[in-house]
Amino acid sequence: MLRAAAEGLPLKEIARRLFLAHGTVRNHLSAILRKTGSRNRMEAIRRAQREGWL
Repeated sequence: MLRAAAEGLPLKEIARRLFLAHGTVRNHLSAILRKTGSRNRMEAIRRAQREGWL
């Protein structure tokens, strides 16, 4: 999911690609922000890249 977000895709497109509901994507991205301690998607993506998760 974070990899798709790193492509700059909007939530609806991420949901379509992953065959998930829009709300599910939103909830997962919120959880990613909490777990990484990030304030926004871009910060989470940068941290994931820095840590080698992506």
